[in-house]
Formats: sequence, structure tokens, C-alpha cells
Amino acid sequence: MRQQKKPTNVSTKVPPGPLAQKWIARDEKVISPSYTRAYPLMVASAKGCVITDVDQNRFLDFTSGIAVTATGHCHPKVVRAIRAQAGRLIHMSGTDFYYTQQVSLAERLSGLAGGGRKVFLTNSGTESTEAAMKLARYATGRPYFISFMGGFHGRTFGALSLSASKAIHRKRFSPLLPGIIHAPYPNPYRPPKGVSKEACCDFALSWIRDQIFHFTSPEEIAAIFVEPIQGEGGYIVPPENFLSQLSDLAHEFGILLVVDEIQSGIGRTGKMFAYEHAGIDPDILLIAKGIASGLPLGAMVAKQELMTWESGAHANTFGGNPIACEAAMVTLDLVQNSLMQNAQKIGAFLLSRLREMQGRHCLIGDLRGQGLMIGIEMVRNQETKEPAVAERSRIIQRCFERGLLILGCGASTIRFAPPLVIKRAEAEEALATFEEVLTEVEGK
Repeated sequence: MRQQKKPTNVSTKVPPGPLAQKWIARDEKVISPSYTRAYPLMVASAKGCVITDVDQNRFLDFTSGIAVTATGHCHPKVVRAIRAQAGRLIHMSGTDFYYTQQVSLAERLSGLAGGGRKVFLTNSGTESTEAAMKLARYATGRPYFISFMGGFHGRTFGALSLSASKAIHRKRFSPLLPGIIHAPYPNPYRPPKGVSKEACCDFALSWIRDQIFHFTSPEEIAAIFVEPIQGEGGYIVPPENFLSQLSDLAHEFGILLVVDEIQSGIGRTGKMFAYEHAGIDPDILLIAKGIASGLPLGAMVAKQELMTWESGAHANTFGGNPIACEAAMVTLDLVQNSLMQNAQKIGAFLLSRLREMQGRHCLIGDLRGQGLMIGIEMVRNQETKEPAVAERSRIIQRCFERGLLILGCGASTIRFAPPLVIKRAEAEEALATFEEVLTEVEGK
């Protein structure tokens, strides 16, 4: 296993070490088995892009806790803000009372989204989705929603009803919320049978138009929920003109466009929000994950004219916690000042090197992404594009054993989503480890 600046007491055995094994055994007795653990990592501490486990093994983190730790683990400025705020005020429910931290953050988010917005603060991405579903129905008086196959918006009943990325998420939970239409998401690497990659965008948009007029009517559709880059569904980057044409279609029929930036936002793609690459103006914006560098916080940001619901129509207890708000303000400062630019720079470097690697490794079928949101789709045959599901799992496990943390998404894709503070030397180390494992799994 590759280790960075290994202390003298670091285990040289393949993880998990003895302490991790003991903790994992205890975990299995008391923690819900519904959790999905990619590999047996028992974290003790973390700093920047490096995680240390309970046996003092060190790992290079290319997961960011699933795109959460945008500023790296325990960024000193974020830590100072958390400590200072914890000494002043920890909690006073923001849906019943006032405190300055909520106001300051809401002003900041409204401005980042283009101004003229109001903000509902939540604890998570799923809660942001649920708030948007309720607001869309309240504001329009319409019952139906459109979302996309392969999309993921959360796991509570409403958000899960929109999601369609994995069958296991929905298994044995039906009936879910009615009134959801799932449209095909344009995937240039895997277009529908008989459709060219160049035509996959037109196919998806035509499909939506057909459904609008045959399954229901435009006057009954409240909103379209879309990820500008599908996350859990496989880090799918749609054709360049898809979001702008989808926005035009929605507004043609008075349908709200809800853009889910829960995984793609907060600088990960090189801009504050991924939709900015397309130049659109969403009606509702969903934020979470990277916004507070690891503290639970999310937001639903909507155009002011939509926020017509009356007092008591929707609320929560912990959303916009003052400590999380302070962490978010510092996070946004760091992302705007330098980390968005670093995401562009290191992301371009990673994609360039991965494209070189693709020519040497038959398992790499497709490379896609923006900034530090990169998908590597593994296939058994580059011509037939047969998904390399078992091989993908083996690569993830062997990278873990060698000190690199990565995660899967979609059927056979590996995602590179390191903290936005990643340095070039760390990116080079990750690439070297990844290629060593590819060579091993391919049997070269």
C-alpha cells in the first residue's frame, strides 16, 4: 500500500488493520445494514486530501466524502469559524426565531444565484429536494413532475420518487409518490438504440414533448428536476446544448426548471454552479454537500416571485444551524477566491492524463467531466461497451488497499471527486496508483 510520509508506527499490512477490524465488528452489531460501505475504511482523522485510519494507515481521498469536503478535510479557516461560533450560539431554531448567520448566508446564496431570490435552509440535499417539490406545487397549483432516468435526488419518499438511478434504492418501498414522469437523460456514450450520440439530446427533448401532450397536459406539470451532470447515475455529462434547450422547453409551457446542484455545485466543476456553463437561469436551485465543508447544511433557492407560501407552510428545526452557516460563509470565500480556479486547473490535468491512459488500457471506455467531477466508465470491450461491473469493483478495492480512496457510480463508472484543494503532486500520485491497479486488474 502506498503511504505518504509514513510515521514509524504505521501498519504495513493491507487494510483493514486490527483496530479497524474490531471497530467494524462493533459497527455491524448496532448500525443499520442499509448503509453502503464501499470498503472497510475506519476513519480516525483527516487533513486536506489525506485520511488516516485507526491503524494509522494514510489514504489519499478522491471521494471528498461524496463531494462534501470541498475545502479539504478540516481546513483551518473553517475549523476556526466553527469553534468561534460554537462559543457564541449553537442552536436557536431559525424557522421560529431570527439570528444573523441565516440572514447573511441567505443574502450570499441569493447573490450567487443571480439575485432576486429567497432561500429556504435545510440539513441535506434530500431536504432541499423535498422543499422544492412542495414549493413547486404550491406556487403553480400543478400536480406533476418530470425527472430523468439515471437521476438521483435523495432517498425520502418524495425525493426517491424523482430518483431513478438504482433499483435497490426503490426496492420494497412502493407505492411511491404518484405524478412523476421519468424522461431519458441524454448520454452521448450510451444513446438509445438506433439513436446517434449527436441526436441523443434531440431524442430526449422530443420524448419530453411527446409525454407532455400524450401522458398529461402542460398545464398539469409543475416542474422539471434535472442534474446538470448526473452524479449517482454515472457522472453523465449531457451534450452542451441540452440544458439551454430544456430550459426553453420548460418556460415555453410555464413549467418550473429545478436544477439539482447538490453534487455538482460549490465550485466542483470550475464554476460555482455547473448550470453556469450552460448560461441558463433556473427557477429553483438545490444546494447541499460541499456548501459547509462537512457540516450538515443544504438550501433551496427560488426566484422571489415563487416564494408565496404562507407562514407555517414548510419549516424544520435544525436547517440553517448557526455553526453550519458560519462554516458555509468561509467555504464560499475559499471557493470563490481560489478553489474554483484550482478545480479547473487540476481537473484539466487529470482528464488529460486519463486520456493518455485510455490509449494504454482497454478497460477505460469513456472519460467525461468538468473540473473535479470526473467519470471513468469501465468496459470489458471498448467496441461493444459491455459494462465492466466486477472489474470496477475490483479496481476500487485494490486502490483502497494501495492507499487511494475512490467510489463508483452508475453501472460501471469510477468517479474522481477529490477536495478542491488537491495539489498537482497529489493528483499525480492518484494517477500512478490508479494505473498500477488498472494494469493489475487487466492482467498485464
